[in-house]
Amino acid sequence: MEFRNFINGRWVPAMSGATFENRNPADSRDLIGTFPRSAKVDVDEAVASAKRGFALWKATPAPARGDVLRRVGEIMLRRKDEIADLMTREMGKPVAETKGDVQEGIDTAFYAATEGRRLFGHTVPSELRDKWAMSFRRPIGVTGLITPFNFPLAIPTWKAFPALLCGNSVVLKPAEDVPHTATVLVEILLEAGLPPEVIQLVHGMGEEVGKALVEHPDVPVISFTGSTETGRLVGETCGRMHKRLSLEMGGKNAQIVLDDADVELALEGVLWGAFGTTGQRCTATSRLIVQAGIHDTLVAELAKRAKALRLGDGRTAGTDVGPLVHEASRAKVESYVGIAREQGGDIVTGGARATGGTLDHGFFFQPTIVTKVDRTHRVAREEIFGPVLSVIKVKDADEAFAINNDVPYGLSSSVYTRDVNTAFRALTLLDNGITYINAPTIGAEAHLPFGGVKATGNGHREGGWEVYDFYSETKVGYIDFSGKLQRAQIDNYPVEHA
Repeated sequence: MEFRNFINGRWVPAMSGATFENRNPADSRDLIGTFPRSAKVDVDEAVASAKRGFALWKATPAPARGDVLRRVGEIMLRRKDEIADLMTREMGKPVAETKGDVQEGIDTAFYAATEGRRLFGHTVPSELRDKWAMSFRRPIGVTGLITPFNFPLAIPTWKAFPALLCGNSVVLKPAEDVPHTATVLVEILLEAGLPPEVIQLVHGMGEEVGKALVEHPDVPVISFTGSTETGRLVGETCGRMHKRLSLEMGGKNAQIVLDDADVELALEGVLWGAFGTTGQRCTATSRLIVQAGIHDTLVAELAKRAKALRLGDGRTAGTDVGPLVHEASRAKVESYVGIAREQGGDIVTGGARATGGTLDHGFFFQPTIVTKVDRTHRVAREEIFGPVLSVIKVKDADEAFAINNDVPYGLSSSVYTRDVNTAFRALTLLDNGITYINAPTIGAEAHLPFGGVKATGNGHREGGWEVYDFYSETKVGYIDFSGKLQRAQIDNYPVEHA
């Protein structure tokens, strides 16, 4: 099947006619379809249309914009199973996970709908008589959204719904690995009543479409989720062009398990955190920091359970772990396992491609646990984005907290302990945007801010209430009804004499 871009209110091919294939990572023989391999000329057309869409949409009352997003949520709710199935087919994670992905989009839609009546400003006293002072929110313009493969629906909704609710128009560039899900999302937005020129969908490669979108002078807002390396380049361009920019990038997230932890709970948490989504989450548990007293028992049981995880097509009942998204990702994971061995790590389970039967046709890799890892090892410091867990032994909570913080990233962390004092110390001391107590490093909720510190981002947050600040401008208004010139920023206070 041949899919198209949505530009200027129409479904159109790339102007060059070039296409790329989208295949099922669990079975590369399964061709989902061909999609436009767009270029700068397609982005230019999309932005021109989005500017016209912005002029219309910004004049629409915010509660009415919220009504459109509420209908979007209702449509996604009706189509949840269908969307989850097609999403698993194109990116691989089990259907139970893609249903959660859809639900997150539904939650984000309903949350955004309510914010249409809650785009609060402030009314404050003026320092002068017969004068009012207030602030209110205004939309910014065309927003360029660049989204990754691992949450094909949730992350585009995290970005698009707040942007739209605030009155902006959107040019969406989805990851080339998951173009079908993005196409369905745009179809749903149109069905819900979004004016056609308010949303543009441009498929293609990051170095072509993404670059053109970031560099376009008529796109004042960019939101990017992806690698830290690419985010750095995006940041350089946006800084030079004075664009508003939100970056959500890498992570090297640690689950800390202390001697007083509930061992069973900790085991369940790390299995889900490390191997859910095949480790392809920015919040995935890639480090397990374990206190010495519980280390050997925990690792032995963890290796046993990891080895028992069932790999396969995510649409097949009983599958625990799906494939990596493509061969390049699998090759990267394989290379890091080799690096771990070279630096003295011990592979206690996994460590190789998963083969045999239907697995031979997909990009599968065994869930892998590496012990004897030092905090300086590359597998303890660099993002792998695959099913590889590095285990580090520590003597106490202080050493665990220090190791958690001793990486370039600062997205998510978790601590398993029964000591309430240790729990609150962790919330205070861990350098992460998110910390869980007695829960894994994954599992953010749509109504709270999401993001990290250090090389994970640039200070902005997705989700929750904070993202609405990012997609809107604050304007201040003064109303002087005194009938005379009153001067603020002048010393209006009488001199007091002793």
